[in-house]
Amino acid sequence: MRILLVGGGGREHALAWILARYGHVLTFTDPNPGFLDLGTFVGGTPLDAAAGVDLVVIGPEAPLAAGLVDQLVARGIPAFGPSAAAARLESSKVYTKAFALRHGLPTAASRVLAAGEPFVAERPWVVKLDGLAGGKGVWVCATADETDAAVTQARELRPGAEILLEEVLVGPEVSVLGLSDGARVVPLLPARDHKRRFDGDVGPNTGGMGAVAPVAILPDDLAVCHDVLRRAVAGMASEGTPFRGVLYGGFMLTPEGPKLLEFNVRFGDPECQPLMMLLDEDLAPWLLGSALGALPGSALRWREGAACCVVVAAEGYPERGANAEIEALPADREDLVVFHAGTTRVAGQVRATGGRVLGVVGRGADLDSARANAYAGVAHVRFSGASWRTDIGAAP
Repeated sequence: MRILLVGGGGREHALAWILARYGHVLTFTDPNPGFLDLGTFVGGTPLDAAAGVDLVVIGPEAPLAAGLVDQLVARGIPAFGPSAAAARLESSKVYTKAFALRHGLPTAASRVLAAGEPFVAERPWVVKLDGLAGGKGVWVCATADETDAAVTQARELRPGAEILLEEVLVGPEVSVLGLSDGARVVPLLPARDHKRRFDGDVGPNTGGMGAVAPVAILPDDLAVCHDVLRRAVAGMASEGTPFRGVLYGGFMLTPEGPKLLEFNVRFGDPECQPLMMLLDEDLAPWLLGSALGALPGSALRWREGAACCVVVAAEGYPERGANAEIEALPADREDLVVFHAGTTRVAGQVRATGGRVLGVVGRGADLDSARANAYAGVAHVRFSGASWRTDIGAAP
C-alpha cells in the first residue's frame, strides 16, 4: 500500500516504523531523521503530496482540527482521522464537556469561564484552556491561589478563549484508545502516560515524559472505559458528526469508578510508541478500514509482555528546547527502538532541536524487563543537556 504520513514527531516515527515492517511504501511531508530508512521525504503540502497514494495517515491534532481530512475526502483520497467537526472532541474542551454531559459519560463536575468573566477561586480546580495547546494547556491546582494564578496564565496565553474549570479528581490515570469507523470501536491495550516533568510526578505538565503499556486495570473499570468510547462514537453519529479515526480517552480511576478527563482524536504521544512496539500485525488494513468506514471484523493482535517508553528531553523543557549535536544513540534491536521526536539533520549530523527529543522504547516479558531495556538504551544517549525521568513505569 502507498501511504503518505503527515507529521514529523515521535508518534509519527512509531507509526512509520510499524507500517514499514509490513512492506508499505511510505512518503512523508515532514522531515524527521528517523524516517530516512523507512520511506521517502517528499515535502510540500499534504494535499499536493497525497496525489497517487492509497491512504493518508494524519498524526498530529492541528491538521485534523483544521479540516485536512475533509479536504482529502473531497478529492477522493482516503484519509485516516476525523473530520474537523468530529475533531472538536479534542479541539474544544468546552464542547467535549457539554457532549459528555449530553450523553451521560462519567466525568468531573465543572463550570465554564467566559473570556473576561470576573473570577476568584474559592477552592482548587483543574484549569483547562479551551482549544489546542499541545498537551500543555492544563493546570492541576492544589490551592485556590494556584487556581487564580493558572486562570491568569491561561488568559495571558489566549485572551479571548473560554476556560473550563473541573473538580480535582483523585486516582491513577489510564489512557484507553480505540479505532473507530464511525460505528464500531476496536480498543487498543490500556496505556499510561507520565505528564509531569520530574520524578515523583512533580513539576509542570508536559506533552508526556514517558508511557507504558499495557497497564493493570480492573476488568470492570476497563469495561467502563471501553463503554465510554463506544457511547461517544454512537453519540457523535447521532449528532451527525460520525467519528472515524482513533479516539483516545484519558480516564481517572477514582474510588467511584473511571471518569473521563479528556478526549484526543489521534494516537497519544508518547503512548503510541509502546503500543506500536507491542502490536503484532499490520496496522495498515485497520487504518484504511477506519478511513473507509469498515474496520476489519476481528480484534487486534498483540505481543505478549510489556513496553516502556522513556522520553529524553531538553534540560529546559517544557520552557525551552534543545540545540545540540546528538553524539551517540543505542542501536535498534528487537527489544529496543529509538523514535525521533525533536531532531533534525544538518550537514549529515543529527541534532537535538526540540523539547522532547527522543522516545527510547524497551520491550520485555513484563514491565520490569521492559523498563530495564528502555533505561539501558537511555544510558547510551549522548547530547548536551539530555534529561529524562528515572521513574517511568515504576511502582508508586
